[in-house]
Amino acid sequence: MEEKQIAIETIEQKLTLPAHCLETATFGMGCFWGPETRFGSLPGVIRTRVGFAGGTSPNPTYRTMGDHTETVEIDFDPAIISFEDVLRIFWKNHYPNRDNYKGRQYISLLRYHNEGQKSAIGKIKAEMEKELGEAFETEIAAFSGFTLAEERHQKYYLKRYPKVLGQLKDLYPAPDLLVNSTFAARLNGFVKGYGTRESLKREIAEWPIEEQYRQFLIATLFQLKW
Repeated sequence: MEEKQIAIETIEQKLTLPAHCLETATFGMGCFWGPETRFGSLPGVIRTRVGFAGGTSPNPTYRTMGDHTETVEIDFDPAIISFEDVLRIFWKNHYPNRDNYKGRQYISLLRYHNEGQKSAIGKIKAEMEKELGEAFETEIAAFSGFTLAEERHQKYYLKRYPKVLGQLKDLYPAPDLLVNSTFAARLNGFVKGYGTRESLKREIAEWPIEEQYRQFLIATLFQLKW
């Protein structure tokens, strides 16, 4: 068990680029469970997490969200996937003009982290409105904070497979390891139908880690019993 834990921590550290090489995107597009799987399946996305943003209520939780919105936050490598492409996927995978029956909980929301992101949002919004044929009501503003949701909401669809979680327990003995894991983000997408074992194998084979670690992850992937 200790050897596996050391291996996965080493792998995740090697996959995590220095902060200045990563970008963060923060958005709401309805219930946050599904979007985490969609973005977690994308090459170039390093980490995914779900939580609450966009409001002013202190200390939001799932049961006491106040005026916050269910939100997904991702860290990604812009050398592999651009913020513009993230935005296109964002708008193509939810309806930004739907009526909301729970106040702000499920609104379409974007929070930009810098002026470059703000400019890109304006450009891609106009592009996507033209492509999809209507104006978007997405709430757009500067990032002002993000509160991590409770542990049970992180990698939610992966956690619907307790048999797999049992097999991964040696790799991820602490909840935060699973939250911040690139490999777990891909598995969370995989169980929701994004990609196949073979496509994930091909991606892992290109990850910037030593061959022994790539083979370790690929072997783990094919050994999992669903």
